[in-house]
Amino acid sequence: MSELAFLSAAAIAARIRSRELGCEEVLRHYLDRVDRYNGRLNALVVDVREQALEEARAADRAVAAGDDLGPLHGVPMTIKESYNLAGTPTTWGNPGWKDNIAREDAESVKKLKQAGAVIFGKTNVPLMLADFQSYNAIYGTTNNPYDHARAPGGSSGGSAAALAAGLTGIETGSDIGGSIRNPSHYCGVFGHKPTWNLLWIRGHSPPGDLRSKPDISVIGPLARCAEDLETAVGAMAGPDEITARGYRLDLPSLNGRTLKDLRVAVWADDECVPVSADVRERVEQVAAAFRDGGAAVDGEARPDFDPARGHETYSVLLQATMAARMPDAEYETLREHVAKLDPNDDSAAARVFRAQVASFKTWKQNDEQRSHLRWKWHEFFRDFDLVLMPIMSTAAFRHDHRPMGQRTITVNGAPQPYFDQVFWAGLASASYLPSTVIPTGLNDEGLPIGVQIVGPQYGDLITIGAARMMEAAGFRFTPPSGYDD
Repeated sequence: MSELAFLSAAAIAARIRSRELGCEEVLRHYLDRVDRYNGRLNALVVDVREQALEEARAADRAVAAGDDLGPLHGVPMTIKESYNLAGTPTTWGNPGWKDNIAREDAESVKKLKQAGAVIFGKTNVPLMLADFQSYNAIYGTTNNPYDHARAPGGSSGGSAAALAAGLTGIETGSDIGGSIRNPSHYCGVFGHKPTWNLLWIRGHSPPGDLRSKPDISVIGPLARCAEDLETAVGAMAGPDEITARGYRLDLPSLNGRTLKDLRVAVWADDECVPVSADVRERVEQVAAAFRDGGAAVDGEARPDFDPARGHETYSVLLQATMAARMPDAEYETLREHVAKLDPNDDSAAARVFRAQVASFKTWKQNDEQRSHLRWKWHEFFRDFDLVLMPIMSTAAFRHDHRPMGQRTITVNGAPQPYFDQVFWAGLASASYLPSTVIPTGLNDEGLPIGVQIVGPQYGDLITIGAARMMEAAGFRFTPPSGYDD
């Protein structure tokens, strides 16, 4: 029965529609696996199985009655802890929010349920969704299923770990600095960071915040196959109720184009944030697969901006947005700290602190610079359909719970600043671009490596379509050992 655990959501839904499987039967299979394996992973941290079992039985009745079924009908699903799920806590790993019980589902959760998904729990996150690891004082530490001594990524680390271990059928996370793409890479699954504001984010927010469209931040799916990403995006995408008065969703797609019709750029490494030899090799392997399929591949082409300056712009916008989530008292303490900084202190830490409490004028200046980046990317995508690049410099690293300022990432034998790793995420995030991460198999240490496929704004179905092509070419999910009984 382990085959069932690692099926795609599309395959599960198809077997339910054909009545080869029952909805309750599939859910109980995943719940049994949670009981057997979650103790070693700590991926699932909120369990609503009794409610889910009732919903699964209702889903079985709908099948028996011949009702119209959604694309995810009966598929067992977990969601990131930071989403509101009625009757459960939404804490973002913050002990101060442990009693924040959601009154209703997030808008995206409502849409997933309308598509037929049966949600049976929530998965772990780091404190305030602000780390490449997933641990917090409420729920503890989540382990990587390929090596329990390593992190599964963050902030959607519980999401990716649960998927990779076969504990859930499909997942949905969020991303501002790689929080969907980083765990997808570390845990060997597919993940999609959508175009900014393509998926209504309401209900994925701090307590009391409507969060219609916070800067940079998006929500999006993780899955064991690329087709599931497209299904989930289709289920969740669309304007909010106010915007829907005048706007309708009409995403471009590959529209029948094949590999030989695509123009692909390759950004395999960068002196700003170098990547390990095995990560670079995987980017080049994916590029070779495009080339072998007939695509026009260019390893030198770049958008016309300085990556270092672009990263500075992204960093200010990112830090300001992340700090806006802080409780008021914590933010005021930060402001007081910044006021006492030596004006001549231009250290990395000082720049981060200043960005976190940036004035509106400073934020707006960087927003203007972001506009220039967006237009540079727009011009670039006149000549190219896609660009391939890493999402992180290395495969998953060992758990490191030291203070942030003491952490580093070892790349090709040399230590690199921990949070410089957001460089690769920021290339897409700062300019609102979609990015799809595909798995490329395991390295010599048995750890997954992913590659991100970035496309033009609103080119979500194009990057996912390219991911489906690469999956067909052999870049598929590889289950971890020890989870196959």
